[in-house]
Formats: sequence, C-alpha cells, structure tokens
Amino acid sequence: MRAQVAGTSALVQGFVGSVLVLLGSFGVGWLALVSPLNRAHPLILLRTEAWGVIASTVVLTIGCWVMFRAWLRLGQLLSGWPEGSLAVVRKACWLWGAPLLVSLPIFSRDVFAYIGQGRLVAAGQDPYVSGISTLSNWFQLGTDVTWAESETPYGPLYLSIEFLVSHLVGTSADLAIFAFRLVSAAGVVLCAIYVPKLAGLHGVSGAKATWITVANPLFLISFVASAHNDAVMVGLALAGTYYAATRRGVLGVVLVTASVGVKPITLVLLPFIGLLWAGPGASWGRKVLYWAYTAGLCLGIMALIGWMNGYGFGWLSVMLGTGSGTVFFAPLGMLTTFFQGAFGALGLSTEWILPVLKTVGRLASVAVAAVLIFKGSHSHLVQRMALAFSALVVLSPIIQPWYILWMLPFFAATGIRDDWQIVWVYFTVAFFIAFGAADQIFIWQFLDSLDPWVKHLSTGISWAAMAYLAFLDPKTKHLFRGFLPHRRRAVEAGR
Repeated sequence: MRAQVAGTSALVQGFVGSVLVLLGSFGVGWLALVSPLNRAHPLILLRTEAWGVIASTVVLTIGCWVMFRAWLRLGQLLSGWPEGSLAVVRKACWLWGAPLLVSLPIFSRDVFAYIGQGRLVAAGQDPYVSGISTLSNWFQLGTDVTWAESETPYGPLYLSIEFLVSHLVGTSADLAIFAFRLVSAAGVVLCAIYVPKLAGLHGVSGAKATWITVANPLFLISFVASAHNDAVMVGLALAGTYYAATRRGVLGVVLVTASVGVKPITLVLLPFIGLLWAGPGASWGRKVLYWAYTAGLCLGIMALIGWMNGYGFGWLSVMLGTGSGTVFFAPLGMLTTFFQGAFGALGLSTEWILPVLKTVGRLASVAVAAVLIFKGSHSHLVQRMALAFSALVVLSPIIQPWYILWMLPFFAATGIRDDWQIVWVYFTVAFFIAFGAADQIFIWQFLDSLDPWVKHLSTGISWAAMAYLAFLDPKTKHLFRGFLPHRRRAVEAGR
C-alpha cells in the first residue's frame, strides 16, 4: 500500500508527459505520403505551418523530459523497493506506454521499412537480395531512401511477421504501423514479465530492474512509439535466458533462436545459453556437449524456417556485411572521423579507414566474447553474456539509441548499483532522448529552411531540462549531488 501511494504523483506526471509526446507527434511524427491523415485539417495546420511545427517540436521535447523526470521520481519514491513496488512500476509501464500506442512514429522511421519488406515478401521477392526500391510506389509508403536498395538485416522469422501484417492490412500504411506497434508491444510485455523473473534469480529487486528497463522513457518511446522490432528480439532473449537459467534448456534455446529469427545479433547469446543449460559445476565435457545441443537445435530451427520461407540462410551473409556508416558518438565513429581528418589533411587516401576500423572492431568484439565465454564464474554468466553483447554494440561504427536497450535489461536483472552505475544509466538515457527528439523530426520540404532551427530548438530545450534536473530541481538534483566532485567531497566530509 505504501508503495502504491508513494508512486501516484510520478505515475500521473509520466502519463502527462506521454500525452504531450503523443500531441507533439501529430505535428512532427512520420507519416507515409499516401496516408489519409495528411489530409486531416488539424494535422494540416500542425504540419504545414511554421508555428505548428515549432509548437509540436516544443511539446514533444518537453513531453520527453516530463516522462524522464517522472521516471527519476518513481525510482526515488519507491526507494528501498518495498512490497508492492513491482505492481506500481508495471502500472507505470502501461500508463505511460498507452498514449504512445496511438502516436505517429517518432525517434525513427524504421517501421516504414518493415512495411516495404513485407510487401517484398508478398511479391515473392527475396529481401536478402532485393531492395524495397524494386517495388512500385515504395517511396509513397514512407520508406527512408537509405533503405531503398539495402537488403533487410532482419531474421527470417520477422520477415514472416512482416508478410502477415502486409497480408492482413493490405495497402494501408497507417494500419500497418499500428499492427507493427502491437507486435512490438508484445515484446515489451515479454520484457515486463521476464526482467523481474531473471532479477529474482540473481537476488535483485524485480521492481528496481523493471523500473530501470521497461518503465524507462527511452525504452517506451523506442519500443512502443517507434515500433522497433528490437522489443520482440529482447523479450524473446530474456525469456530464453530465464528458462535456460532454470534448467529448461530446450525451451530456452527455442526462444533465443526465435530472437535470432527477429534480429540475428542475438546469436552471440547462444554459447552462454548452452552454459546456463549445462548448469553450475559442469565439466568441460558436459559444456561442450550442451554447446552441441544448443548449436544443433538452433541450426535445425533456422534451417526449417529458411526452408519454409525459401530464403535459406541468406540472413547470415547480410548480417556479416551490415554497418556501412558511422555515428559521431560511437567510439569507432570518433576514430574514423579523427583518422579521416588527419589523413585527409595530408592529402592521403581515406577510403580504407572505415573498412579497416570496422574489421578491427568486429575481431575485437569476437575476442572479447570468446574470453567471456571461457572465463568467469557460473554465477556471473548472465553478466558475462551482457558484456559480450555490449562488446558487439560498442565496437560497431554505428550505435543507434535503441541498441543500448538490448543489453540494459540483462545488466539491470543482474544488479545495477546505486552509485556511478545508475548515474551512468541516467546520463545515457538522457543523451539518447535528447538526440532522438532532435534528430528524427519530420518537416515538409517547403519548410526545409526551418529544419535546422527546429532541431536546435529541441536540443536547447533538452540541455535546459538536463541542467534543471541535475542542478536546480529540488527533488531530482539530490540524485546527482553525491557524484559531482565538489559535492562528493562535501558529502564525505559530513560523515
């Protein structure tokens, strides 16, 4: 009862923030060109007038930070995580996520790629060979030109989901978006179920782990409003890990293999799943045997799916060749920019830099994963798995905001301390909320001159919100006070 009463104000605040995000999305969220919503009079005013775009950007960005503050406050109000806390956190997930179910896509337009790939499958083409541009009217259905000639990086199971959505909704992009959002919401539900279960196995508060992950505003926006299929991938991986850890290895491998069928990146989890299945104290002979069981079962399932849809193992070759660009905040992206600038200033060739660094990063991530597979205690196996997963992300030239959400549930379920670790989570989530709110804003071409100013406006609001929460807010500034150098010295002196 105390937990339920304590969290009420944060629940209401987060819901208000989510509604603001919903309202802001009507003006700067993504729509397919053929969508009838483009002809809805209220949306016309918001999307074609400068004042509408500016107001929508402000409302969307402020809404994100109201959600972020509510998330911080919920963690404060439930401090100690008394009985009933998990129910409150789950209520926050549903309450804050519900308005996002009907928002326009924000922070990403990948959902339109799902629509195009579903049409490719329905047309009898191979998405691992053909790009969406081979379809008629592809641009009118909202796909980013970046995806026009690219092979799909998704697994064969998700291609079947894309085909099913295409078959059910026909040519309606808006219905397709909602259908994909429901699929992603199912992934969020899986996370809400299995994060606390996995946390319980590690002696960690399920309420705290769920608060860090599922109630996280970046999680809800990326996996509900953006409708990313990563939600399904992560949900299946968490479920599979839980069952493998409780010695139901066949079910665990099947679920993680289904996760691979959504996005093949979770292949890195399978060696650890085999170790969980083998159990604590397993000899090397037993470990090798269960690795063989795991590999054989996964291979058999993926071969069956590939045979049924006719694509075989085409996803494997595409996976090995993805990641052709960089982002400025990825470590390899920073190195690429530095070396390209240095070599370019000397008049030397720079085309080789990204491919070389990309190869080095992949080899390094494989080496890190290999060490983690063979070194470490069984009790830290899920943490080792999370670190191996993190190596693949951090040592890639491209890190999207939602990639961080791949491994966060595993770290949360095994314990994130209330020191620099949780503050690192705060800052990482804040950074990617600020980045997403400013980076993915829809503006018509005839208002193109407004684009940089609106993005600067969103970034300015985000920086102001972060400064307020960290230094001025009478409630939240205490979360950061002990971790700032001069404040930490003062706290230690007062002990």
